[in-house]
Amino acid sequence: MLFTVVLHFATALSTIVVFRKDIWTILKGFLQFKWNEDTQFISKIVLSMIPATIIGVFFEEELEQLFGGNIVLVGFMLIITGLLLFLADRAKNTNKKVSYIDAFVIGISQAIAMLPGISRSGATISTSVLLGNDKSKAARFSFLMVVPLILGKIAKDVLSGDLTYDANNFSILTIGFVAAFIAGLFACTWMITLVKNSKLKYFAIYCAIVGVISILVSLAN
Repeated sequence: MLFTVVLHFATALSTIVVFRKDIWTILKGFLQFKWNEDTQFISKIVLSMIPATIIGVFFEEELEQLFGGNIVLVGFMLIITGLLLFLADRAKNTNKKVSYIDAFVIGISQAIAMLPGISRSGATISTSVLLGNDKSKAARFSFLMVVPLILGKIAKDVLSGDLTYDANNFSILTIGFVAAFIAGLFACTWMITLVKNSKLKYFAIYCAIVGVISILVSLAN
């Protein structure tokens, strides 16, 4: 479990690094203790967390059972992710900001993305764009909304008392942390670039191909 916690922390940290300016601006606005654009953004983030939090708290065991090697399910979910990305890529860009209703709907898509095979960022960004939101704002909201959830999961695992540290695993933990951090930086910046340049279709094609291959290989066996 400690290895998983380390990977989660590295992923969250990579997102914080990429969006450090946005996060700093939001925190400064929040510390003014006024109902401004930044506090409204935070409230939307909190609202978007509700569906995934409910699933994570009350259905954690049932969710973990789905990660038992059901390759066919993963394949179909990848195809669904590809379809969402393709539709979002064809959507026209707007200047619309994420509303409270949008935030909750995006939160539902994030909860659904807890299923194996669905890309969380792909699902949430696609949902946001299909709701008519600006593509850059959709990507920003998608990545920032997951940071509190990851940190909350880390806190839950730490407080559970189930974590054990073995000094012999230090190198493994370090390598895992560095690899996850670098992968997180790359994935975050890459996805933002795809969204801004309306090139999500390439990721959509990739997901669809991998999904079909997964299903065919599973059925062949």
